[in-house]
Amino acid sequence: MATMRIGGLASGMDIDSLVTDLMKAERIPLDKLTQKKQTLEWQRDNYRDMNKLLSELDDMLFTNKDSIGRESTFLSKTVTSSNEALVSAKAINAQTNITSTIDVVSLASAQTWKTSGTVSYTAQSTELKFKVTDPGSTTPRDVKIAITATDTIDNVISKINSSSLGVTAMKEKIYNGTSYTETIVFTSKNTGSGAKIELDTSDATSQANTKTFMENLGFTFTNNTLDGHNAGANAVVKVNGYQMEKTSNTFTINGIEYTAKGVTTDSGSVTISSSTDVDGIMDKIVKFVDKYNEVIKTINDKVSETRYRDYQPLSDEQKKEMEEKAIELWEEKAKSGLLKNDSILSNGLNSMRINLYTPVNNSTNITGFKQLSDIGITTTSDYLEKGKLTIDEDTLREKIQENPSAIYQLFNADGGTDETKGLAKRLRTTIENTITNIEEKAGNSLQVNNQFSIGKNINSVEEQIERFEDRLTQIEDRYWRQFTAMEKAIQKSNEQSSYLMQQFSM
Repeated sequence: MATMRIGGLASGMDIDSLVTDLMKAERIPLDKLTQKKQTLEWQRDNYRDMNKLLSELDDMLFTNKDSIGRESTFLSKTVTSSNEALVSAKAINAQTNITSTIDVVSLASAQTWKTSGTVSYTAQSTELKFKVTDPGSTTPRDVKIAITATDTIDNVISKINSSSLGVTAMKEKIYNGTSYTETIVFTSKNTGSGAKIELDTSDATSQANTKTFMENLGFTFTNNTLDGHNAGANAVVKVNGYQMEKTSNTFTINGIEYTAKGVTTDSGSVTISSSTDVDGIMDKIVKFVDKYNEVIKTINDKVSETRYRDYQPLSDEQKKEMEEKAIELWEEKAKSGLLKNDSILSNGLNSMRINLYTPVNNSTNITGFKQLSDIGITTTSDYLEKGKLTIDEDTLREKIQENPSAIYQLFNADGGTDETKGLAKRLRTTIENTITNIEEKAGNSLQVNNQFSIGKNINSVEEQIERFEDRLTQIEDRYWRQFTAMEKAIQKSNEQSSYLMQQFSM
């Protein structure tokens, strides 16, 4: 039941202001609870920022395309051709450096099928069924194309192109000197010999319908096989004198992808050479080191940040009385040091340093490639930088040139213990453990508050705030009841005084 409020009509007092001032004092504990909730939310967000940073480092270790956790990063090669116009090449996953000579005897070409009769198309609903054999294959595959009575010939060509028939179909007009005739041409999407389009003979009715439909378009068949216009051909190449056939002009041998562009009969052999992509590999390692340094600096800064306990979160009322810049500077102080001396982050940092500084004792790791210092990566001499890595580029470059696979093993050796694991794999374990510990405390964006400790504290504070707000409502109602009673008493006294004055004046 709402309390009737009388605002100083009898007493002449500003009751609204009096109650407001009294409630300010009563609200002080509530303001402290609100500040506590805001601090917890800032702390939660700070933890999650650290997790985001750790996840980015983990991605650079293993997930990104050029991460140091991928063997392909360390197999990166620079490939050159003595005649790019005839043969180009690039490294895919070459294990060693090579020098090869390539002779292109003939290029691969695609099979074509062309109408020889008059194109006579009548719209009808039917399902075309084929058996298609691709170049280089001996196993036919089933292809079905649904045609409706509303399809025009252009619709049919579009459906053929979007189907799995494996051809590019086009309609063209050819001038024979006196008039134009319409022709349809199929071109196999893959080069090489052996491409074949046949009728599906498993269903006699479907077979007859498909054949009739195709013959109306102007195609012909021999023993249920679509007659070709130009047969596809394999590429014929000689690699280091050894002749071979390839269904495509682009083919891979020993991790090098070659693309034949023209025959070499007149110009002579093309020489393809590969060498270790020292600059490319070095760039990936430098990026990892830079990211690692960024992570440890950010975390070190957070755990050593000054805590200004006199600067508590501002209430909405306080913000109304301050300029925007002043609010920004105040909150900067209020947010500082919320992760100071945090044990989860400090322990994670210590483990990461140990991960990288401890030698890898694994049978796959060779002498000279067992620890970071072997390849020119060490910690700075400035202890204030707390484990920052620095690179001797000359040494690292020499080591990459010497044995890139050994560097890969340094980072990625398999092992049952930390001592035998590669540096990156150790680091990943530490990152995962640290992220898990942080999520137990601060959660992630997919979790609700009751799934992590800070969230539970936030829920507890919110419940206290809700109870205290109910209490404040009761206190405010009590003040108003008291002042209303006072106003009524004063009003009654005034009425009595007025009555007596009237009596005396008679």
